[in-house]
Amino acid sequence: MKNSVWDIVENSDTIAIGGHVRPDGDCAGSCLAFYQYIKKVYPDKTVTLFSDKIPEVFNYIKGYEMADLKEILKPLDLFISLDCSSPDRLYDKGEYFNLAKHTINIDHHISNTGFAQLNFVEPKASSTCEVVFGLFDKSMIDLDIATALYTGIIHDTGVFAYSNTSGKTMEIAGFLLEKGVDAAKIIDESFYEKTYKQNLVLGRCILESRLILSDKCIISTATEDIMKEYDVTPADLEGIVSQLRLTKGVKAAIFIYQLNEGEYKVSLRANGNVDVSRAALEFGGGGHVKAAGCTLYGNLEEETEKIIAAVEKQIILSETRA
Repeated sequence: MKNSVWDIVENSDTIAIGGHVRPDGDCAGSCLAFYQYIKKVYPDKTVTLFSDKIPEVFNYIKGYEMADLKEILKPLDLFISLDCSSPDRLYDKGEYFNLAKHTINIDHHISNTGFAQLNFVEPKASSTCEVVFGLFDKSMIDLDIATALYTGIIHDTGVFAYSNTSGKTMEIAGFLLEKGVDAAKIIDESFYEKTYKQNLVLGRCILESRLILSDKCIISTATEDIMKEYDVTPADLEGIVSQLRLTKGVKAAIFIYQLNEGEYKVSLRANGNVDVSRAALEFGGGGHVKAAGCTLYGNLEEETEKIIAAVEKQIILSETRA
């Protein structure tokens, strides 16, 4: 499979790399690492990075400024999708992906639909960056590529705190550190550090949270009005659901924020053996057992009750498995 990926790359002159909308650390890291790697190993290839706006917190990764969405008049030879579980989650709805002569899908989400001609999906991997690391020639990984990969790994493992962290994950992280990655700076500034207004909206969301389902679940919502009040964007809400999950005694956390009129993003997190990915799948979303998400459309109150019911079902199932 690994050789198949590079056989296609070698026989493609025009290549696009893209990830999911609203890129997180793993999406940004894997896309930028792959972009840098191809540019380094195959300098004669024309490589385009298609990406939704990458959060500024990742501006230290080389290639951050290369995101492009210029019109292409002829089909690409190859489109590589990274960290994206289905084509409708691709930035720009997968228009260029669908027109490409060859397509490759590299991911670690258990909910991945295997939508490309060649699918390289490893659900047991901690992150797409871990999968990507396995595809690269280790001798070609320099500090810039290592920095991108390390960023994705620490963001999808919660700085190695989540259950998806394996011995293999730690070995890869060790290899990347030996390339000179400034781990302390990346962890502090891209994972933990918050602006003042991010702290304020975090406090508001915690203040307005509520315990439900016999105190087994915590839920909070950031409406458009709240986001305007604190002058924040969706990128500023990163980490709120993880903080909610840390509430003692809860088995699941639900955080909802408004994207547009009648459109809401849901982030789900779990403790114990609750599988929130199954709850997300009911609404066309997906993710991991303990970290998943989906999008709701329609009336907020009605849709909130539906997602609560889906999470409750998974909590009950986890209790029968205990």
